[in-house]
Amino acid sequence: MEKRRRKFQGVVNILSFNRHFYSIGLIGLGFVVLSQYLFTYNHSLKWFLVIAFTYGLVAPLVVSAYVYDFSRYYDFNWIDKLNLRESVGSKIVNMNAGFDETSYILKEKFQESNLQVFDFYDEMKHTEQAIKIARKVSSVYPNTNIINTSKIPLEDTCVDFLFLLSAAHEIRSNKEKITFFKECSRVLKNSGKILVVEHLRDVPNFLAFSIGFTHFFSKKTWKNVFEKANLKLKEEIKFTPFVSVFVLENNNKN
Repeated sequence: MEKRRRKFQGVVNILSFNRHFYSIGLIGLGFVVLSQYLFTYNHSLKWFLVIAFTYGLVAPLVVSAYVYDFSRYYDFNWIDKLNLRESVGSKIVNMNAGFDETSYILKEKFQESNLQVFDFYDEMKHTEQAIKIARKVSSVYPNTNIINTSKIPLEDTCVDFLFLLSAAHEIRSNKEKITFFKECSRVLKNSGKILVVEHLRDVPNFLAFSIGFTHFFSKKTWKNVFEKANLKLKEEIKFTPFVSVFVLENNNKN
């Protein structure tokens, strides 16, 4: 069964999953506008606050539309540049944190492969409000296996390609991230690759998401996690200025 994304679904997702943030932002903006009738204060300050609130509300929507609706990210044609050689029976794993927009698309793209999907979301550890909301509307790929980040129920060195598409940052603890990526390393073939797609805690994402960029992690943090998990960063590809694709291999690759 193929799942097609709706037009502007990226923007709709941002609004839906972060409605608590937008509610607070709109209340704040409304207070700034109305306060001029209740208090006397500098007009420059008033306009600064109006612009700041408006920017904080609008910029994430514009960037999300650019990245997820107009850049053709979900066509997954960018994967072709990574030279992932599929063969009949290749084993592909797609990991998610309870919100899955990609498994049906991956299955369509890698039709000769055996795709397994794992959901590592733990409501006691992964406490972000947005992901809790997203889980309520997410489609579930058939036979998705619910797992713990400390154990992937697969044999050693059996996976050709492992995908973590905008999912790994939901693991907030660095210790847990390292444990999880050690498991990813364990199940990965010596010839296999892990693809990690993430926004970073950097200047472009600060300009896009303001304080919301703290939901992401820095490149330095990710490199430290990969290194401690015995994974080698083969290359980093920028998909738009806001998204990085990390291509990982096992350090013990022959």
